[in-house]
Amino acid sequence: MADVAISDSDEELTARTVDDATLPVVDLSGLFTDDAQDKATVARGLGEAARTSGFFYITGHGVPQEMIDATFAASKEFHEKPRSFKMKTWSGFTTNHRGYVPFEENGSCFPKIINFNEAWDMSYEAPADHPDYLAGWRMTGPNVWPDIPGWRETVSSYYDAIFNLGLRLLDALALELGVPTEELTRHITCPTSQLRLLRYIENDMPQTKDITGISEHSDFECFTILLQGAPGLQVMNADDVWIEAPPIPGTFIVNIGDIFETWSGGQFKSTQHRVINTGKERYSMPLFFGLDYHAVIEPLEKFRTPETVAKYPPIKAGDHLMRMSINAFRYMHDAQAHGVFTPDYDVPEENPFKRDAKEPAE
Repeated sequence: MADVAISDSDEELTARTVDDATLPVVDLSGLFTDDAQDKATVARGLGEAARTSGFFYITGHGVPQEMIDATFAASKEFHEKPRSFKMKTWSGFTTNHRGYVPFEENGSCFPKIINFNEAWDMSYEAPADHPDYLAGWRMTGPNVWPDIPGWRETVSSYYDAIFNLGLRLLDALALELGVPTEELTRHITCPTSQLRLLRYIENDMPQTKDITGISEHSDFECFTILLQGAPGLQVMNADDVWIEAPPIPGTFIVNIGDIFETWSGGQFKSTQHRVINTGKERYSMPLFFGLDYHAVIEPLEKFRTPETVAKYPPIKAGDHLMRMSINAFRYMHDAQAHGVFTPDYDVPEENPFKRDAKEPAE
C-alpha cells in the first residue's frame, strides 16, 4: 500500500488518503469478446474483488464518454433550475418514488442526520397499467420527467446503457459463483433498478458524522454502478478500514449490495460506504441494479447451509429495499408514522448488513 495520511477534519470521519486508488481495478474488455477464457479471466477478477473489499473500479466498460458527459450536463441543467420548477416533479407526489428529492427530504433518524444532497430519481420504466403499480407497490411503475427539451431522451439512453452493463456484470458474477445466469436473471423482468442524478450542495457546515453528504450505509440491491464527478466517497476496504475512493478518469466504481451477499451466502461482501460533506458542489450518478419487487432473496441452492439460511432469512427484494428506504426519505417516514403508508413495512432498528469499521493503522 502507498504511504497514507489520516485526515484530521472529524475523528469519526477519518479515512486513509492515498495518492493512488487502493481498491481493485478490473478491466471488463474480455466480457465484450467471444472468447470464453477472456470472460473467465474477468469473472475471476470481479470475484476476487467482491469477496474482499466488495468495492472495485471497472475499465473497458464500453459506455461512450460522450454519453457520460451529456448525462452529467443534463443533471446539472436540471439541478440548476429554480426550486419551483424542480418541485413540480417532487417524489412525494408519486406512489412509486419517482422524480425530485429535495435536500430537506434526505436524512435518517430525523432530524438527527443531515445529508447535504438533492437528487432526481428514475427506475425501470413500467407501464401505468402494471399490476404492481395499480396495487400501490412502491418502486414499480412509470417515471416522471421534467419539462426540458431532449432531457428524457438523454437520461433514458444513459439508463439503458448502464442497465445493460449491469446485465453483463451479473452474467460474469454468476460465472464466478458457478451458477447458471438464468438462476439470477429470472428475477429481472421489471426490476426496481434505480438511477439517481445526485447533486451534493455547496455549504459552509462542518464535516461531522451527523452532517454529511450521504451517511454510512450499504446498498440494498445486487450491486451499484457509480459515476462520481469529484472526491468525497469513502468506503470500507477488505480490512474494514475506511479509505478514500476518488474518481479515476474513464472508470466506474462498483460495489456489491445486500442481494449478492445474500445470494452468495456471505462470500461476496455488501460494503459500508459514505460521502463526506466536503462543502463543495459535487455531482454523481449511481445506478442501483435490482430485482423484481416480489423476487424472494435467500442464499442460492449452492450456498445454502444451516448457517447461511439462519443468517439470511428469505425476504422479498422490494420489501428489503422499502424497509431500508423509509428512514432515508422524510415523506416516506412521515407517511408511515401517520399510518398511511401501505403496506406497513417492518423497519429494522439497524441495517442487518452493517459491519463496524476498524481503526486505521498508524
